[in-house]
Amino acid sequence: MFSLIQNELIKIFKRPGTYVMIALLILLTVITAAFIKYQQDGSEVEEDKNWKQILVAENEALKQQVKNSGAQMEQDYLNREIAINDYRIKHDLSPSEEYNMWSFVTSASELIQLAGLFTIIIAAGIVASEFSWGTIKLLLIRPITRAKILLSKYLTVLIYALVMVSILFVLSTIIGAILFGVPEQASPYLNYYNGVVTEQNIIVHLIVFYVLKSIDMIMLATMAFMISAVFRNSSLAIGLSLFLMFMGGQVTFLIAMKYSWAKYLLFANTDLMQYFEGSPVVEGMTLPFSVSMLIIYFLIFIGLALYVFKKRDVAA
Repeated sequence: MFSLIQNELIKIFKRPGTYVMIALLILLTVITAAFIKYQQDGSEVEEDKNWKQILVAENEALKQQVKNSGAQMEQDYLNREIAINDYRIKHDLSPSEEYNMWSFVTSASELIQLAGLFTIIIAAGIVASEFSWGTIKLLLIRPITRAKILLSKYLTVLIYALVMVSILFVLSTIIGAILFGVPEQASPYLNYYNGVVTEQNIIVHLIVFYVLKSIDMIMLATMAFMISAVFRNSSLAIGLSLFLMFMGGQVTFLIAMKYSWAKYLLFANTDLMQYFEGSPVVEGMTLPFSVSMLIIYFLIFIGLALYVFKKRDVAA
C-alpha cells in the first residue's frame, strides 16, 4: 500500500499544476496578510478600564433581546454571548486584545476553502484521468487488488489535503509572527458547548479549529472522488462538487427554515463549529448526531466508489 501511495504522490507532484495551486495558496495568504496589515496601520486597541461595566450593560441588553426573540437559533447565539461575557467578568479576562499572530491564523482559516477547491480538483481527476489516459490497465494487470488501488488513491487525496492545510497553517503562523507580532501571553480561547464556558489553549484551539473547518473540504473531496470512480468523468466531479461547495450550505439553510428533515442533508452536518460558535441549522441537532451523519455519508461515498470500481470492466 505504501508503494502505491508513494507512486500516486509522485504522479501528483510531477504535474506543474500542483505547484501552481500551492503557489496560489501562498500568494493569497500573503495578500490577505498585507491587506489586514494595511487596515491595521495607525490603529491601536486601547483597553477600557471600565470593560466589566460595559459587559454587564451589554448582557442586560442581550437578555432583553432573548426575551423578544422568537427564533431558537438567535436565542442560542445570544445566550452564548451572555455566558462568555459572564465568564470574562468572573475570571477577569478583558475582551480587548491587539491583533496578533494567532488572530491572523484564525483569519487565514477562510482560505481553507481554497485548499478545498484544489483538493477537489485532485480528487476528481485521480481516478478518471487513469481511464481517459488508458493507464488504468497498467495498474490492474499488477498483482494488487482493485480495492487496494482505489484506497491508495483516496489516501493520496487525504495526504494532499493535509499538505495544503498544513502549508496554510504554518505559513499564516510565520507571516502573522512577522507582521503582527507574537503576544507575550496569548489570551485563552473561550470555548462554549452545552451551556458551559471553558478555557482552551489558543494553539490547541486553532489546530482543532482548522481540523473542523477542513471537514467540509474532506467530504466534498470524497464525493468528487466517488463521482470520478463511478462515472470516470473528472469534469462532472469537479463541476458538481464546486457547485455544492458554494451553494450546498445556502440551499440547506433555506430548506432548514421550513423542513426539519434538512438535518439529514450532508451540508447541515459538515460545519461542526456550529455547536461551539453558533447554533445548529435545525433545532434539536447534536454533535454526536452530525458526526454519525458524516460517517454514514462517508461510508456511502467510499462504498459506492469501491463497488463500482471493483465491478467495472475496463477492457474497452
